[in-house]
Amino acid sequence: MLTGRSRDSRNPLYALYQRSIRRSLTSETLPKHLAMILDGNRRWARQLGLETAAHGHRAGAEKIREFLIWCDDLGIQVVTLYLLSTDNLGARDSDELNALIEIIGELADDLSRFRDWSVKHVGSNDGLPDPLVQTLGGAEARTAGKSGLHVNLAVGYGGRHEIANAMRCIVEAHHLQGGTIEDLVSILTPELIAEHLYTGGQPDPDLVIRTSGEQRMSDFMLWQSAHSELYFVEALGPDLREVDFLRALRDYSNRNRRFGS
Repeated sequence: MLTGRSRDSRNPLYALYQRSIRRSLTSETLPKHLAMILDGNRRWARQLGLETAAHGHRAGAEKIREFLIWCDDLGIQVVTLYLLSTDNLGARDSDELNALIEIIGELADDLSRFRDWSVKHVGSNDGLPDPLVQTLGGAEARTAGKSGLHVNLAVGYGGRHEIANAMRCIVEAHHLQGGTIEDLVSILTPELIAEHLYTGGQPDPDLVIRTSGEQRMSDFMLWQSAHSELYFVEALGPDLREVDFLRALRDYSNRNRRFGS
């Protein structure tokens, strides 16, 4: 069940500091599309001496719910969450992967029943178990047409796979229409490729946040993040505080985005 404010907001000092940062933010300076790599769930579980990584993944899912409320309350329009990569599908042991898949399914279903949010699966169904594919599809169908926060769930996602898939779709469609290689060369533009990505039709992320102190993209939104601002938080995923999030937004709002100019 989704709830409201962070526990930190009950601390008078944190609440005062958070209000101060929030007042400095304006709708004009906030990102329209924010992408999040909530990393460090397994490390969090190990540090607490918990029995399995699933405890960390479940805590991370709870933090994601909280994080999305923070975004929605500020008026951010689109959030993309990196939940399960194509690399994860082959690299995690079966017990951890099965638990993570179950947690993702519960999260997707929960999000699709909260506020007026719309949920979209961005990623490939290849390698995902049928129950998860059905849950993701059900969440997407249930929220179709809703006008609130748009939540992309990157599940079975890999940036390189996404770009390769977009190119495959373009080439296949061109071939079926009887086009020549010469014609394809003339129409193949970055804009056409972008239309065939999983996020086709959506704005690119303005800001990408990653927790746990790691400073890499890990095959996440490689095409879309070409001009994104990056922000790295030391806190492990489940320990992310609203004040950390607000600091990231304040930092973003103070940057001069030049887009190569």
